[in-house]
Amino acid sequence: MTRVKRGNIARKRRKKILKLAKGFKGSHSKLFRIAKQQVFKALKYSYIGRKNKKRDYRRLWIMRINASVRMHKLNYSQFIYYLKKSKIALNRKILAQLSIIDQNGFNFILDYIS
Repeated sequence: MTRVKRGNIARKRRKKILKLAKGFKGSHSKLFRIAKQQVFKALKYSYIGRKNKKRDYRRLWIMRINASVRMHKLNYSQFIYYLKKSKIALNRKILAQLSIIDQNGFNFILDYIS
C-alpha cells in the first residue's frame, strides 16, 4: 500500500483550528488536539449564547416596560392586554425604548389605551 503524505492539507486544517483558538489560555491555544476540543466547545457555547441573547433582551424589555407602567398604577399584563385591545402594534423593544427615551410619547400611549 502506498504512503499518503497529507502535508499541505493537514497543515491548513490545523492552522485553521489554531487560528480559531487564538486568545485561549496556555495549551488550549498552542497544542492542536487540545485546541480542537476547546474550539468545538467554544463554537457550541457561542451557538447557545446567540439563542440566549434573544431571551435575555426580551426579558429586559419586559422589565423596563413593567417598571414604567407601574408608575401609572397599571401592571405589564394589563398594559399588553389594552394595547392589543386598542390595536396598537408596537413591539416590546420599541415600547421599552419609548419608556426610557421619550416619556411623553409613552404617556400618550398610556392615555390613549385607558
